[in-house]
Order: sequence, then structure tokens, then C-alpha cells
Amino acid sequence: MTTDTQSQRAGHGPVRRIVGSIFSILHTRLELISIELAEEKDRLLGVLFLGLAAMMLATMALIALTALVAIAFWDTWRWQALAAITAVYALAALFCALKARNGLRNAPLVFESTLAEFEKDRELFRKD
Repeated sequence: MTTDTQSQRAGHGPVRRIVGSIFSILHTRLELISIELAEEKDRLLGVLFLGLAAMMLATMALIALTALVAIAFWDTWRWQALAAITAVYALAALFCALKARNGLRNAPLVFESTLAEFEKDRELFRKD
């Protein structure tokens, strides 16, 4: 009976090692995913904060510029000056919108390193 038990354990040894290796690889890959996700979150929060600060300051500057131009041309070309400022703002907004759309379309893959590691693992298991 002890021989049967030992042969069963010996037969399960390689399977257990393979399963253990697979779980170890998955654990490592999940850690990599969590690290990349944390890095991406930190980067996005930083960009979001700076973007909001820039928008707030730019809005304040545009309000001051609009008031300055309106006051400077109030007696002679008031509606033409305001129309020109409106056109400049509209063109700037269009430029920003197109740039943002381009940035979203050309964004890199979020988990690029993790996907590359999974591909290496898949190729490794195909060779065996």
C-alpha cells in the first residue's frame, strides 16, 4: 500500500510542479498588471489636475482679454472687435478638440508590457 501511495505522489509530482509554475506565472503577471494600473492612475490624475488648472487660468486670461479689447474698441469698432475675439476663441477651441481626438485615437495600449509577457508565456508553452 505504501508503494501505491508513493507511486501516486510521484505521478502527481510533475503535474503539481507544472500547475505551481502556472500559478506562479499568473501571480507575477497579475502583479505586473496592478503596478501598471497604479502607474496609469497616477499619471492620469496628474494630467487631469494640470489640465483643469490650465483651463481655469486660461479662462480667466480670456475673460480679461475680452474685457480689455471690448473696452479699447468700445467707441469705434465694438461689435467687430467682439466678433474677431469670438472667431479666435472658436478656432482655438476647434484646434484643441481636434488635438484631443487625435490624442485619444493614438493612445498606446494600457497594459502593453503585461500583454507582451503573456505572449512570451504562450510561446513558451507552445514549444513544449
